[in-house]
Amino acid sequence: MGTNGSTMLEPLRQGLPPLDPAAVSNAASCALPPRFEAVREARGFTRRTLDGWDMGDRFDDVCLVVSELVTNALRHALPACTPRTGEHNGPVRLHLMRWPERLVCAVRDPSHDSPVARDTDDFSAESGRGLFLVDSFSDSWGWHPLAGTLDGKVVWALFRLPQPGA
Repeated sequence: MGTNGSTMLEPLRQGLPPLDPAAVSNAASCALPPRFEAVREARGFTRRTLDGWDMGDRFDDVCLVVSELVTNALRHALPACTPRTGEHNGPVRLHLMRWPERLVCAVRDPSHDSPVARDTDDFSAESGRGLFLVDSFSDSWGWHPLAGTLDGKVVWALFRLPQPGA
């Protein structure tokens, strides 16, 4: 499951070549409004981005994870006083980053609270399984607080990509 502290980003490195931010093959991001319709917008953005990167075959798993991360940010990370209307200058932002051997989906939100994976045995429940699904469909996930002028945190999920000829 997800971790925090200084080891939060370690799963991005495990079993893979070192992560060089300058070696990112592709990156895209979009701001999401503070309303639940933003989940649909995040799925559309993910579809267009992955299609543009010729990765449409990964859409189902990536889209499920993006949907859960964005839903959690909208449901749990926005202050109660945040208006649920507005344009695309919202406090939640989706980032998709691709390296030759991995794809990372990251959702930035204004909360300092760590994401909490609920222990639930009731798989018929209508909520509470989001991070379980993220953990199940991605190769790893985690979160880290933002530093500097940015406020809040980033929750990320990593997908390993098959290597040509492997």
